[in-house]
Amino acid sequence: MLRQSSEEVMILAELEATPAKTDALPPRRPRVVILGAGFGGLNAALGLRNAPVDITVVDRRNYHLFQPLLYQVATAGLSPAQIAMPIRRVLASQKNATVLMEKVEGVDTAARTVLTGSRRIPYDYLIIATGARHAYFGHDAWEANAPGLKTIGDATEIRARILTAFEKAEVTDDPALREKLLTFVVVGGGPTGVELAGAIIELARKAIVRDFRNIDSSTARVVLVEADERLLTAFPEKLLQSAKSQLEKLGVEVKLGAAVTECDDNGVALADGQRVASACVLWAAGVMASRAAKWLDVAADRAGRVVVDEHLHVPGREGLYVIGDTASVKGKDDSPVPGVALAAKQMGRYVADLIKARLAGRTAEPFRYADYGNLATIGRKAAVADLGPIQLRGFLAWLLWSFAHLWFLVGFRNRTGVFLDWAWAYATFDRSARLITERRDR
Repeated sequence: MLRQSSEEVMILAELEATPAKTDALPPRRPRVVILGAGFGGLNAALGLRNAPVDITVVDRRNYHLFQPLLYQVATAGLSPAQIAMPIRRVLASQKNATVLMEKVEGVDTAARTVLTGSRRIPYDYLIIATGARHAYFGHDAWEANAPGLKTIGDATEIRARILTAFEKAEVTDDPALREKLLTFVVVGGGPTGVELAGAIIELARKAIVRDFRNIDSSTARVVLVEADERLLTAFPEKLLQSAKSQLEKLGVEVKLGAAVTECDDNGVALADGQRVASACVLWAAGVMASRAAKWLDVAADRAGRVVVDEHLHVPGREGLYVIGDTASVKGKDDSPVPGVALAAKQMGRYVADLIKARLAGRTAEPFRYADYGNLATIGRKAAVADLGPIQLRGFLAWLLWSFAHLWFLVGFRNRTGVFLDWAWAYATFDRSARLITERRDR
């Protein structure tokens, strides 16, 4: 029998006393997936900046868009780059955030996975902020002749249609065709419709009036059509009347209680039998939520928005939240929270705080929308502002609207550029973004 030396015995004893090394990994951090980088999604991501989570932001575009100023791109007042910011740039310094440019095709809530065209993205918390799209109330075929305004592509398409109408009017010798080309119809009397109508009439009567030789662009006709008996229904009655008066003072024809029954490449037909011949019809009459409710197979309201509880949580779906225009949630007096940028921003920050509270083992108060008022611009020195007990109209409301929108723009460079363009346009009536880019139907 071989005997071990005393030295070997000591070495073996040390080895037995030394704990065995393992390859155990540190605990995985919770995964937060955010679908959509609009106001809601971006604020949710920023709100989780210092949270112990790993964030994946998924959007089919690579930029965050400031939609309230999209109508100014459509009417040649601003360029697209002035109201958009690359998502990666906004989140560049946020080490816990990854950005993926992907199109979402569905959500597997059982496996807690987001499905895109190229991958499956697992989540512990999912925030859906995929916004809204145009609604044509069962007449989807109208979209070809009456584009809506939700994306930069929509805005540049509308800009091309408006400017092309003036160019075609300049070269035609047919008086009837010229009249049709110089008639613009905006369907919908909400903020977008009012802003579009006011901007088009100012473009025709101020910005380009000296540019043509064969036509007088100031004779252009802008018709705002609204099925309801009132414009801007979210505003108090006095401001509704003021908005209508300010539009008409600019030269816009306002037709209330006039539902569209037909829309084609010759214009629109109204429920009262009137027909307005136009080569440029624009749609601002309604929106539908994204297809999130179908992805999730959950309850939705008539506009397709996912019904969520007081914590913006989807009942029966663990760790799943829906915010912004995609969510149907009750506010004060059980009235629905409006689909505006301010509400989406508040929802995004709220869900970020809620996730941080749950990770820390705390409970969260229900979501409460803080309504700071409504603003709508009509044109140069023309606007309305409802601030609760304070109601403004005209120049003061326009100043407030201008500074509020500058404040909420993302990026100092964008704020500065928009301010300088607005100042120049105010002094000269000029609009420098009058470019006809290639249209989608060519």
